[in-house]
Formats: sequence, C-alpha cells, structure tokens
Amino acid sequence: MKKVVIAPDSFKGTMSSSQVCDSIEAGIRKVRQDLTLVKVPIADGGEGTVDSFLTATGGKRINVKVKDPLFREINSFYGILPDQETAIIEMAASSGLPLVENEKNPCLTSTYGTGQLILNALDRGCRRLVIGIGGSATNDGGIGMAAALGIRFLNDQNESIPLTGQGLEGLVKIDLSHKDPRLDQLEISVACDVDNPLYGPNGAAYIFAPQKGADEAMVKYLDRNLAHYAEIIRKDLGVMVHEIPGSGAAGGLGAGLIAFLGAQLRPGIDIVLDCVGFDQIISDATLVITGEGKIDGQSLRGKVPIGIGNRAKEHQIPVIAVVGDIGDDINPVYECGIKAIFSINRVAVPFELARSRSRNDLEKTVETIFRFATALQW
Repeated sequence: MKKVVIAPDSFKGTMSSSQVCDSIEAGIRKVRQDLTLVKVPIADGGEGTVDSFLTATGGKRINVKVKDPLFREINSFYGILPDQETAIIEMAASSGLPLVENEKNPCLTSTYGTGQLILNALDRGCRRLVIGIGGSATNDGGIGMAAALGIRFLNDQNESIPLTGQGLEGLVKIDLSHKDPRLDQLEISVACDVDNPLYGPNGAAYIFAPQKGADEAMVKYLDRNLAHYAEIIRKDLGVMVHEIPGSGAAGGLGAGLIAFLGAQLRPGIDIVLDCVGFDQIISDATLVITGEGKIDGQSLRGKVPIGIGNRAKEHQIPVIAVVGDIGDDINPVYECGIKAIFSINRVAVPFELARSRSRNDLEKTVETIFRFATALQW
C-alpha cells in the first residue's frame, strides 16, 4: 500500500498546521481509500510549535499563568515530551505580538513571561528545552526572560532597571549572583530562522521593530539601546554576543538566550524535523505533501516546505506543496525537492473573504490533485 506523509506548516492567520493536515486528508479520502496517510503537523518555531511537537511525538500540554508583554497576567502554556525531561516552549505564547493587539510598543514590552515558562519547566524537572522564538512583540534583548530566572540588570544607583527595550538605556551592570543554578545544567536549542545581528542596519530594531509598533525615531532609539546592551554584556560577561548570527532574533531574545543560558541557535525546521523523527517517518513513503500560507523566495530562508523538500530529496521521495498564495520568485524552490506547487485560491476574491473559505478550498484542491493522479493510474 502506498504511503503519503502530510507535513504542512500552518497557513498563518487562517488554519493551524493540524487543521491543514485534516483538510488535506479529507481531500485525499474523497478519491482514494487505498493509501496509508500519516499526518505530521509542522511548525518552525513560531505559533503552533508546541502543538506540532505534541501531535507528532505525544506528551502533554502544561497550562501556566505568566505575564504578557505588558506585564498583565494571562493563561499561557508549553509542552513536555514523553521523556518527561524535554520542554517545548514557544515564546509567542507569553511574549507574542498578538497578545498586545492595538497596544504595540517595543519600548515597553518584555520577555518576562517567557522566562516564567522556562522556570516552570525547570520546576517540573525538565533538563532540555526547545524554544521557538518567532512572533515576538518585544525588543528588550531578552532581559525580561533572564530576570525571571534570577539575573539582575542594574542602573548606576544599583537598582533594577525596567525590563523593557526602553529600560536598556539605563543599564550599567549585569548581576549573575542570583541566577538559578539549574540553568547551568540545561541543554537549550533555539528554533531561529533569521540571521540578523543584535543591532545595526540589519539588527533587531531596524528590521523588526516597525512591525511591533515603532516609528523611525523609536527604531533609532531602540537600536542605540541594544548597542549599549551589547557593550555591557561584553564588559560583564566577556561575550561578543552582537556578532553572533541570530542574536537579533525576537527583539534580541536570541542574544539573551545565548549570553545568559548558553543556548544554541539552529534553523527551526531542522530542530522540529529531528525531534519528530521525520527521516524515519518518510523512509518508506511514496509521496510527501507540504504547504504554507504563501510560498516565495523568502521561503528559501528556512521555511517549512523547503526543509521538508530537502529532507525528502535525500530519500528521493517527491514532494508537492499546496499553498495559499504563490510568489513570482519561486524557481529556486524546485531545486529543493519540491516537484510541484498548487494554490488553493479557486476564485478571485480579497484575502478576508478567501480566508473564510480556505479549509474547503484546500480540501477541494487536494481532491482535484488526487483525481488527476488517479487518472494517471498512480
């Protein structure tokens, strides 16, 4: 019996990766009952990472109250895998952009809640962490996260600074004397799909702060604060963190995780695929189906379909991508194991209308693909 592995990313703002899997399965089953279907919902470090891991490997979802980016108490979560020692954390669940909605202000937001999630995982005996850092609302360099774990950030009066992007301006000293000692035994992998430095023209503030609510003056201000922060880290910790690719990810949370927790930054898709045993899952597959909301030249920078395509290519297994939208610059995608790309847009309507019918359109598009495949006696 032929085996088809269904391994899509979410369609951002429209369908979770699990919902995409279900719609693809439904489309196939309308035509073919003779295929073995294996669903592996995938995320690359942003929203949906926890659910992706738990669906693929098992484990449990842990609910916990933490502070949101503006220090308000919210219900958040992370996952613990079946080994009981590995926690999966997505910073977006505590410090993400959707949590601030119309109150975006990267001068005032903090990663403190992400540190609280890490602390809770430590209290439950976890010794390995996988942290997805996509979708942040913050530009605090990770000081909020670190402060929740006992690290103090002090001004010239030996007082704690505000744990925000604005607070970095007054930073004079980093005090590690109260750092949680369990952090030194942690193994931390960070799912990071950008290589931006901490500051400068391609740094956290200039590239990402505008989408978090910063105007031009605020961008320049935040960038200066991050440069100052990098100098204090160099002085007090001896780490040249700003030179490390990805240190500017998530408003500098990448830098904080490296400097204070000794974390390793890796492409998110590689971490996820290794953790779920993807190479083993597809070893006897006939076809792999992947997808995302939009595929274009930016997808080559570590997005899910490219990671899936490259892995399947090593096994000589064809991949088709079913996506919401297709960009103009996709030719290089075909060199990454993807054999064909199909858009689910069946009628010419604005996105707000298209998203409301996306699940049905996805199902019908997959049904059409497999009707054609069946006609070819596949």
